[in-house]
Amino acid sequence: MTPSPPPSSSPQASPSSGRTALPLVALDLDKTLIFSARSLHLPTDVPAPELVEVERLDGAPLSFATARELHLLAELDRAAVVVPVTTRTLAQYRRVDLGLRPRFAIAANGGHVLVDGTPDPDWAAAVADAVAAACAPLAEMLVLAERFAAPGWARTVRAADDLFVYLVAHERPAIPDLTEFAADAAAAGWAVSMQGRKVYLVPSLLTKQRAVDEVARRAGTGLRLAAGDSVLDIPMLLAADAAVRPAHGELHELGWTAPQVSVTTAVGGLAGEELCELLLARVRGATADVRPG
Repeated sequence: MTPSPPPSSSPQASPSSGRTALPLVALDLDKTLIFSARSLHLPTDVPAPELVEVERLDGAPLSFATARELHLLAELDRAAVVVPVTTRTLAQYRRVDLGLRPRFAIAANGGHVLVDGTPDPDWAAAVADAVAAACAPLAEMLVLAERFAAPGWARTVRAADDLFVYLVAHERPAIPDLTEFAADAAAAGWAVSMQGRKVYLVPSLLTKQRAVDEVARRAGTGLRLAAGDSVLDIPMLLAADAAVRPAHGELHELGWTAPQVSVTTAVGGLAGEELCELLLARVRGATADVRPG
């Protein structure tokens, strides 16, 4: 049984136009909307859904979504301001094709706001200045990350868009306990998050939510909805009027939820379908009496 959409509230009126403002829907990408072949987790006891390739790397398919999800996403884009929000770098984000041309997008965990596909240099500069004033330098955190990776469990230690650091493990079980590493990072004004085989080291001021607030201001949107699966999505989910998270990923493993956050019943690629369906129903005002997942 599909859970009901999150609680409803009336769309806000645009102060500048007097008309009802469009909702804003902030959507994480990886493991929320798009999936690698091994993270799709499609059931074997029912006919397989039609899959669509949404990303290629070095000529090979890398990420997928179901055809139904992309159809629902297109419907959502016609009814709301859909904003892809990702921790991916600009180059990694640009590999993804959801069949949309969003007016706004957010990359590098909020380090970049794209307007019609072009990064806003003023926003990037403001973020860089704020991070430099409050957090330890990136170079110091690279040293910390390389020291943490020294035993050999990580195959990659890399800086992303000169904003944050990520490590990629050979295998997830090989990742050491993060407690001491996270404490050292916190003392420097940085935060640690683990997603699959990746460990992220991100300045505490570098959040998706700060960028979503900026997009909402520019777009003059009303009701705010969101979806995401990781600890890095928590501020964005909490700030939304209503949100959905899939029944998989980092937040699911932690058992995290909040009063305005629904949880899908499906996992993997079918969870992507379900959350789009829930958000579309919420945007259309199809259900008013609902319960959290």
